[in-house]
Amino acid sequence: MNRGSLTQFTDAALSPLGWQQVREQRENVSASGMLEGIEVVITSPLLRTLQTSVGVFGSEEEQDHCGNKTSTLNHPPIIATELCRERMVCRSRATIGQCRSRFPQVDFSLIESEEDILWEADERETNEAVAARGIKFVNWLLGRKEREIAVVSHGVFLQETLIALKNKCLHLMDTDPFTRFGNCEIRSVIVFNERWEILDINLANSAKKKRKTR
Repeated sequence: MNRGSLTQFTDAALSPLGWQQVREQRENVSASGMLEGIEVVITSPLLRTLQTSVGVFGSEEEQDHCGNKTSTLNHPPIIATELCRERMVCRSRATIGQCRSRFPQVDFSLIESEEDILWEADERETNEAVAARGIKFVNWLLGRKEREIAVVSHGVFLQETLIALKNKCLHLMDTDPFTRFGNCEIRSVIVFNERWEILDINLANSAKKKRKTR
């Protein structure tokens, strides 16, 4: 696709293939036991990552024999932050009011601005700026009380963050950790700081998006 046409696109939702990937990953996360250890899910506030976060890690309500809604598993809280959003280039997020209405399971209290004040049309965030934001994000994670965290973000952000971390993380996978993430792919890493405080992070890329013009 022509790079010059990117500014025509708004915040994209998941495609039918993306929803299929979410359903498959939800089954994998539940069957592997990963869900039981995750203490919190941190997500980008863009639409497809919110859909992926809730679709993979969110609670699935069903009715009991009395007609009351109940959740079959203990699912972790989901928190949105601007720090792990997509490279600032082509897509602005919805208002926080719209996000809260569509995703009541997600905590948006860390996002101060109702409107998207970070996005600027035709302004492209450099790889260096993405990496710097990634390091700031990881330092913020290290300051949290949880030790096992799932992060749902975007391919470029996740890749640049892992490259910037270099020797400060242990990759729990056989593949090259610095390659681009596949759609809805999960990679697990252990991150440590200078005091050797460790943090288990499960990094998930958003599922397949669909193209949507304004």
